[in-house]
Amino acid sequence: MRQKIATVFGATGFLGRHVVRAFVDAGYSVRAVTRTAQKAYFLRPYGDVGQVVPVSAMMDDPNGVDACVRGADTVVYLPGVLHASKDGFARVHVEYPAQIADAAARFHVRRFIHISALACERGQSIYAQTKRAGEMAVQLAYPNAVILRPSILFGPEDGFFARFAGMARIAPALPLIGGGLTRFQPVFVGDVAKAVLNAATLSPHGHQNPEGRIYELGGPSVYTFKELMQKTLAQTGIKACLVTLPYGLASVMGRVMQVLPGAPLTADQVKSLKTDNIVLADASGLDALGIDATALETVLPSILARFRDGGPAAHKTQAV
Repeated sequence: MRQKIATVFGATGFLGRHVVRAFVDAGYSVRAVTRTAQKAYFLRPYGDVGQVVPVSAMMDDPNGVDACVRGADTVVYLPGVLHASKDGFARVHVEYPAQIADAAARFHVRRFIHISALACERGQSIYAQTKRAGEMAVQLAYPNAVILRPSILFGPEDGFFARFAGMARIAPALPLIGGGLTRFQPVFVGDVAKAVLNAATLSPHGHQNPEGRIYELGGPSVYTFKELMQKTLAQTGIKACLVTLPYGLASVMGRVMQVLPGAPLTADQVKSLKTDNIVLADASGLDALGIDATALETVLPSILARFRDGGPAAHKTQAV
């Protein structure tokens, strides 16, 4: 039997690395697509010799995209940006996935999986609005696309808990925008990678058929942003205050800070925090894909271990 092929766009990202490993462990040959193939070389040891193939493709090169998609059984689109111009958001979240979905349809790819974002259909930010527009563009090009909407991801070297722990080590306080009342449902990166694999492999027959469906992916518990910051400080033992920052002031700060290197905060991110990032009660989730969600508390200590300096495991923090 021919070895199945999965083409993964955005393979070198935080989620991408786990998705590549999931497909490799399932016996797939993986085309790991990035703008520069050399950046994906670190993925090759995930599988046997030749099982992971780094491929370079620019989105403004239709022939290159076609070459990545042609002959694949599954195509996965992962890329997303947290700070960009309005046109930049549209390119990454709408134009590029639509282009790849079109190629998947033309080459009769068995399954196309698109990673979107939780709450994008009700968010006010450009990020959320372009994520939702991307879903619709993908569905137009490839009607049976499987769309996954994850909440914030946690796992080794994630960009959320590690980021705020790092900030707490050098700053006397962490900001609670809008009082830190926004609710989140963090989901383990390994569970989302399994969801991608299961979305690719579940039968098109029966009640588990994933084709044309949208799944909202969250962990087993809901937390406010303030509670997540408290957990971060408790796990690291870092002493820092939690200071309430009104939305208006945070938005002004975002407009200033978004021009700095790395854009530590943007006005659009502040706008994102006005919408709860949780799974709706009637949504299909991880369980519909046969996955038991991993609790944050079982993984967070290992994520933040490198930030602990010794001494007490927790320090009392003060909310202002």
